[in-house]
Amino acid sequence: MISLKQINYAIAVAETLHFKKAAEACNVSQSALSTAIHELEKHLSVTLFERNNKNVFITTQGELFLQKARNIKLEVDDLYQMAQLDKSPLTAPMTIGVIPTIGPYLLPKVLPAVRKAFPNFKLKIIEEQSHVLVDMVRKGDIDTAILALPYPLENLISFDFWQEDFYWVSHQDECPNSLKEITSNELALEKLMLLKDGHCLKDHALAACSLSNKGMESSFDSTSLHTIVQMVAGKLGTTLVPHMALDQLVAKSAELRAVHLNEPGPHRRISFVIRPNYVRTKDIDQLKALFSEQMANYSKELVIEHS
Repeated sequence: MISLKQINYAIAVAETLHFKKAAEACNVSQSALSTAIHELEKHLSVTLFERNNKNVFITTQGELFLQKARNIKLEVDDLYQMAQLDKSPLTAPMTIGVIPTIGPYLLPKVLPAVRKAFPNFKLKIIEEQSHVLVDMVRKGDIDTAILALPYPLENLISFDFWQEDFYWVSHQDECPNSLKEITSNELALEKLMLLKDGHCLKDHALAACSLSNKGMESSFDSTSLHTIVQMVAGKLGTTLVPHMALDQLVAKSAELRAVHLNEPGPHRRISFVIRPNYVRTKDIDQLKALFSEQMANYSKELVIEHS
C-alpha cells in the first residue's frame, strides 16, 4: 500500500534533488526518508530516482509517478481545506506569494487592516518572481499569489483587486513645473532606466509605452526599484514607477517629481491567482474586498506635489 507519507517524501526529493535536503524539509531523518523511498520503489517495482555520491536524477518512470503523486497531494490538501469551509472567514492558515515589485509597496497598506479585521488569521508571505509563484500555485505549495497582470497564467484563475498606471519619475531640476502629463513619445529613452530583464514590471512599463526591449541599452543592472529611484535622485536618468509605490519612493522626496504617463491604461492589474479547484475561494473573496478598499483609500489620500 502506498502511503501519503511516501508520496510527500518522493515529491520532496524531486523538488530538492537531494535526499538530505528533502529529509530536512519533511522533518525526518535521512535514513527514514531513504527507507520510505526504497519501500515505495519496491512496492511499485520501478526505480523512481537514480542517485550517486553527488547527484539525484529522476527516471522516466519517476516523472510519470510524480505527475500523479502531485495530483494526489493536491486533492488530499483540498480535502483538508474543505474541513475549514464551515468556519469563520480567514481562520485557517494561508500562504501567499508576492512579487518583489508589489510586496514592499502593497503589504504595508493592507496588512494592518487584515490584522485588525482578522486578528487570529495566520498568514505566511513568500516573495519570489512571477514564474516561480505561478509554479508554486499550480503545485499547491502556496494558497495564492499576488501578481501583476497581464502575465501568462497557464489555466490558473485570477481575481483583480487593483488597477494602476505608471508615473514618469525624474529629478525636479530636469522636469518643468508646468508638466502634469507625459506621453511615451516625449520620453527621452536614452535616459530611461528600468529593472533588469525577467521582471514583469519592466515588461509592463515597456508595454504601456508601446516599446520593445530591443534597442534599449543600459549601463546598469538592477533588481531593485528603490535603487533605480535613488539613481534618478542622483540625476543619472529617469524611470517609470507604479502608482502603489509613489508614497514610498517619490512623495516624501523634495528632489523628485512624478508625472502621470498619459497612455491608455490601466498599465497593469494586480490580482490574486489560484488553482481552478482551490476550495477556499470565499477567503480569497474576503481578502480581495479588503485589499480593494485599502488601495482605494490609498489612492484618495496620496498627494503628489508637482511644484
